[in-house]
Amino acid sequence: MSAGSAVSTTYLELSQEGGGAHKFYEVAVDGTVVTVRYGRIGAAGQTTTTTFATPQKAQAAAARKVGEKVRKGYAPAVPGQRAPRPVTRRQVTSAPSTARAVAPVLWRFRTGSSAFGIHVDDERCWVGNQQGDVYTLDHDGGVLARFSLPDGVKCLVADDFWIYAGCDDGKVYDLSSKLPFAAYDISADVDIFWLDIHEGILNVSDRDGRLTVIDHEDEHQWARRSQGEHAWMVRADDRAVYHGHHRGVTAYVPDGGGELWHTPTRGGVLFGWQEDHAVYAGTAHRVVQRLAKANGAIEATYVCDSAVYSCATSPGGRFVFAGDAASSVYCFDRDGTRLWKLGTGGGSALSMQYHDERLYLVTTDGSLVCVDASEAAVSAAQQGTVPVARDIKLAAALPAHAPATAVDAVATVTRAPAGTIVVECVQESGRLRVRVVSEGYDSSWKVQFPRAIREPGARYVVDDLHPAAGGFYRVRGDIRRLL
Repeated sequence: MSAGSAVSTTYLELSQEGGGAHKFYEVAVDGTVVTVRYGRIGAAGQTTTTTFATPQKAQAAAARKVGEKVRKGYAPAVPGQRAPRPVTRRQVTSAPSTARAVAPVLWRFRTGSSAFGIHVDDERCWVGNQQGDVYTLDHDGGVLARFSLPDGVKCLVADDFWIYAGCDDGKVYDLSSKLPFAAYDISADVDIFWLDIHEGILNVSDRDGRLTVIDHEDEHQWARRSQGEHAWMVRADDRAVYHGHHRGVTAYVPDGGGELWHTPTRGGVLFGWQEDHAVYAGTAHRVVQRLAKANGAIEATYVCDSAVYSCATSPGGRFVFAGDAASSVYCFDRDGTRLWKLGTGGGSALSMQYHDERLYLVTTDGSLVCVDASEAAVSAAQQGTVPVARDIKLAAALPAHAPATAVDAVATVTRAPAGTIVVECVQESGRLRVRVVSEGYDSSWKVQFPRAIREPGARYVVDDLHPAAGGFYRVRGDIRRLL
């Protein structure tokens, strides 16, 4: 606090019925410093600080900010009196499989809670559950690491090297280094159902059927309300953002959100997948449908025996896989011919991914399941011969890496090690930005950087910077504070 000054604080809330906005806005003036805090009611929210030339200018700026919010419907309130609005927990049912044979499960890892998030790459498998736990395993089921996030994990997505977890606390966490960071803080009135990230641009689908697009600086770009609600699908590439909801799939231009096409599907969309030239929508009406990215035309339909909770393909869409509400998994050829149907041996697959002749499932009982999807293994399973599935145990001593929520949580160094890069946090137009200090980089480009650890004038050491198509840098590796 400034010497001899008193802090004046104005706290406002906007809470709408029927699942609308439920957020707060707080402005505090301390001499020449104006601090704004905003976010979901009941959460800590984001904070920005601006310094003005005189106390009078600070008071005037604060009054303008309060006036803008009041005109938008905000009203004075008392912090803590209005309860946080609960987030949507996906309610799913899972019936026993009607398949005659069980899939050849190689191993099973039980996370301890219902799970939706899965990502598999060449090195490891990721799974996130409703308790906020994210585990990484190798392809043989060995547990490598654990992250402990503040709320349930809705989904896990990859954007090149970077891995992100969408959480029920309204934040998206970057899990690409040892210490996770909140990379994006979604608008307080957005109840995340699913998300995708492409070249650092975040696309969020929500309970109300909206699509919200946020840039690398966590700033809102555009939003569209679809023709339907309950949008469980969003996929993105250079050409479009593909948004699946209970009335079908709609494609939007990435820059600006103009509608490219809309295609009604056979039933509401419950899951989505994409390949280079097509998107796949798993629906409540027992089908997966392949839509051409160019114009939305339905190219093929893959018929299951129950509502489709998840789907995936082998590279290029040669094989199409589906998981239904009755604990079964399916494989189809490209044109829609069903090749096999097998029981999972433990719940319905809420998410799935194919990798190197293996099908990885996250099931309703919270397990990550590795299925041998090779032709020989499936043929043997259909004849009643399956391997004995290994139950993977969690190492009791495995440390849980929690997110850094303040600059104090970041490791410090007194000099930049050889080969690292120095960046600096600067204040520009009332916002904290991060720019590159080290030579050989474009100093006019911004750096995508965790907002929680930004501090004016502070310098940080990062392992590497990668240029993104949008004209900014992304941090790869660990972040340390330079003292």
